[in-house]
Amino acid sequence: MLHKVDARRLLCPLPVIRLQDKVNVIALGDQVEILCTDPGVKNDIPAWCKINGQRIDSMIEQANEIIITVSKLSDA
Repeated sequence: MLHKVDARRLLCPLPVIRLQDKVNVIALGDQVEILCTDPGVKNDIPAWCKINGQRIDSMIEQANEIIITVSKLSDA
């Protein structure tokens, strides 16, 4: 199942916190699509995923938005 999080206009660390909050309540194998405008997420979210055992499926930049899709692989 694909879940969506709107983190536009939020600055670090809030996009990562919103992603973490959503990942904590979804099932293993589900995905989260997070919409961001803070360019720092291009480094912060992959680092968070690596530390927490999750996977980046895609990272797309269009206009002034960054859309990152993360799969939940672990309950860590």
